[in-house]
Amino acid sequence: MNGTKTKSPHLAWKLARRELRGGLKGFRIFVACLALGVAAIAGVGSLSESIERGLQRDGKKLLGGDVALRLLHRPADKEHLTHFRASAESSEAIEMRAMAKGGGKRTLVELKAVDKAYPLVGKMALKNGLALTDALKKQDGPDGKLWGAVAESNLLVKLKLKLGDAIKVGESSFRLTGIIEKEPDRVANILSFGPRLMISSEGLAATELVQPGSQIRYRYRIVVPAGESATTWIENLKVKFPKAGWRIRNTEQAAPGLQRFIDRMTLFLSFVGLTTLLVGGVGVSNAVASYLDSKVKVIATYKCLGAASSLVFRIYFLQIAALAGLGILIGLLFGAIIPAVAIVALEGVLPVNPEPGLYPLPLIIATVFGALIALTFALWPLARAREIPAGNLFRDKVQPAQIRPKRKFQFAVIFGGFVLAALTIATANDRWFAIWFVGGTGLALVLLKGAAVLLTHWARKITGVKNTELRLALANLHRPGAVTSSIVLSLGLGLAVLIAIALIEGNMSRQVKERLPVMAPAFFFIDIQPNQTASFDQTVTGVPGTGDYKRVASLRGRIVKIAGVPVEQVDISPGVQWAVRGDRALTYAATPAEGTEIVAGQWWPEKYQGPPLISLDANLARGFGVGLGDHLTLNILGREIEAKIASLRKIDWRSIRFDFAIIFAPGTLEKAPHSHIAAIQAPRELEDRIEKE
Repeated sequence: MNGTKTKSPHLAWKLARRELRGGLKGFRIFVACLALGVAAIAGVGSLSESIERGLQRDGKKLLGGDVALRLLHRPADKEHLTHFRASAESSEAIEMRAMAKGGGKRTLVELKAVDKAYPLVGKMALKNGLALTDALKKQDGPDGKLWGAVAESNLLVKLKLKLGDAIKVGESSFRLTGIIEKEPDRVANILSFGPRLMISSEGLAATELVQPGSQIRYRYRIVVPAGESATTWIENLKVKFPKAGWRIRNTEQAAPGLQRFIDRMTLFLSFVGLTTLLVGGVGVSNAVASYLDSKVKVIATYKCLGAASSLVFRIYFLQIAALAGLGILIGLLFGAIIPAVAIVALEGVLPVNPEPGLYPLPLIIATVFGALIALTFALWPLARAREIPAGNLFRDKVQPAQIRPKRKFQFAVIFGGFVLAALTIATANDRWFAIWFVGGTGLALVLLKGAAVLLTHWARKITGVKNTELRLALANLHRPGAVTSSIVLSLGLGLAVLIAIALIEGNMSRQVKERLPVMAPAFFFIDIQPNQTASFDQTVTGVPGTGDYKRVASLRGRIVKIAGVPVEQVDISPGVQWAVRGDRALTYAATPAEGTEIVAGQWWPEKYQGPPLISLDANLARGFGVGLGDHLTLNILGREIEAKIASLRKIDWRSIRFDFAIIFAPGTLEKAPHSHIAAIQAPRELEDRIEKE
């Protein structure tokens, strides 16, 4: 061969194309590994994108308007309502948990009282086709004229009721007039402790459940005028009522719980896909090495005819690049159609339908991952073949040449690994989790490679084995061209994923079992009014055979400032951001509860009377960057209270005892409207009696 011609890219491609005419023999696993990994990453990314597009599309419907406002325990002031009506369309919904009685039974329900404007966006569908306003108005019946109510079907099943029957809530009875088929904004408040029961605002007043301190959520939906943005409306609201204490959401946060679920699902499934691709990378390396072994005579012939090592490298690099492109393309095709399949498969499972479409970004990311895996894992055997002389190639099967690729190729492989790690971290929505994943995967690869080397060395050292089958098996572990290392890596990574899943499930089950006390509370009671505490205590503890009984005050407030700085401007650790996303449960106490572990500071005197003090969860303090003597400002019932941190507590949230991230000293919250929560231990045979009492 002419030296100048051997450097021609055209010649390399011509020879590569000629060899590819022989088909995919030896490369089917190569293509399948890449296709599977790329399809997993592209599919997960495309599905996540399609669900998020569905959320954006239906955000206004899910939220119930352009803006959603929430207040706890108290309704909006008259001036607030006047502003709503003057600047936009508005609707009020009042939500609380209550006990519903009917058919001789009772159960906890999610009670929702709505006005005549509800819903502003979307449609409230009842199975009998009745309009909501007609269903909630007063209804005639054999037991008189009652306010109407609609409910989810499982409530009727629980209480063994049918349409037309009466159901009692608080001090008023309601006639069931419809079964809820679709509640447009239910997904915006995904946490539920019971079936939905919906009544009118007038009907709620008749229940007499609205008392000072009741755990009530007042929600206001706003639809801004055409041509005005929701962002502008929100900014104007904040300027006009800076201390109103709203929790404000727009259509971008229509379903935060669902959004977090999608983000986590995407994160974990992406890592599963990437692990699949990494295992496939080992298959890529095996396939390339095996293919080059089968081409020993061809490569030797090229070199004997004067082909430069660079030409040999380009010939087989182009072949592998072409086949990698085929595998990636197949993976992209399967990944791209997953959203379309998901629309059918997930119908009725998710509250939104995925938006079908072709999403370039997930496909590009999957392509880059696939190309990097193919290049990084194929480069070593390619570079090794490039450096081996023709004479060595002829005897490579019998006496493998101990030749390593040139340093530039070694560095290229290492660089490819670093780029792969960087891309994994950069494309993850949880960077710290991605860092741990990358570190764990790297460590696993090193350990598995070390185990393969030790196994080969151990097999070589064993001699004098008389059993023929065992002797041959051991010889195959260290023979020239043995695939011991590849098998250990592939099986090790695959088994590591399965074992990790099993261990996580087992550890979670074990922790739940170990954390549960021998005598766990049989009942938790919520929303006990201050004027009911004495009679409630007497009733519950009066049942013979009951065990430990605890009751504490409870109200809710929102952290608005940390050390005098608005929470929006504070760099809060991701692990504790939950504490500032919404309202938090609060209490007050003169003495620490049994089992309280104070790790810094001191508890206040039992009869403390002075400026507001709090005892704070030590983990929250670290995440907030505060300590003893710093201040937190909380909005409680529309009033901002600044309290000094007097002590820090270590809280084990896995236990089921009453605990609060923030506990106030006496003298601050006692006069604020609040309710109580309680728990009691009881043997199983007494549970029905306690519930009836």
